[in-house]
Amino acid sequence: MSDHITFDPDRLEAVDRYKLLSGLIVPRPIGWVGTRDASGVPNLAPYSFFNLVVGTPPTVLFCPGRHGRIKDTLANARETGEFTLSVVTEDTVEAMNATSGEYPPEVDEFEVAGVTPVPGDVVRAPLVGEAAAALECVVTQIVDVGTPSTAAVVFGHVVRIHASPRILDGTRIDHDALRAVGRMAGDGYVRTTDRFSLPRPAVEG
Repeated sequence: MSDHITFDPDRLEAVDRYKLLSGLIVPRPIGWVGTRDASGVPNLAPYSFFNLVVGTPPTVLFCPGRHGRIKDTLANARETGEFTLSVVTEDTVEAMNATSGEYPPEVDEFEVAGVTPVPGDVVRAPLVGEAAAALECVVTQIVDVGTPSTAAVVFGHVVRIHASPRILDGTRIDHDALRAVGRMAGDGYVRTTDRFSLPRPAVEG
């Protein structure tokens, strides 16, 4: 790749390394993570370092960075062993953005964003009532990243899947009805309305 500019990430300033990587690895799904601390205070925050890991056992992950202090989401997930993930769509993206600030632990971001905390069927962590779909998760593993730790990867076993009938065709999702939103870099987001199909090649043997 002689015509490319090559970077050694270890030689970049942290902000430049983050901007370069987060600008390249796009679009990213957004996990709107609901937790509750041991005293019952709800927390809601979005994470675009989030994804599905595997279908069996049903497992997802999200990665909260530290940025000077341990995120309330991470502290709550460690303390209670559970969290929820609400899907961010065009209908809820403004509310999601309202929860992206660095609020003190005693602040209820559900109230800040004007969304409804709904108790899970299995977990005590709240879901976003206005979300088109949401997952209830039990923490299976938390892996600290970096020396010293700068972030953590939280793995969760999905114990319940909630989805509005308007986005469902059996167990298939109607993406025209879902209208999910993804994260780009900085203040950038992307709609999932411009899609195309590409069949996989048939490989013999």
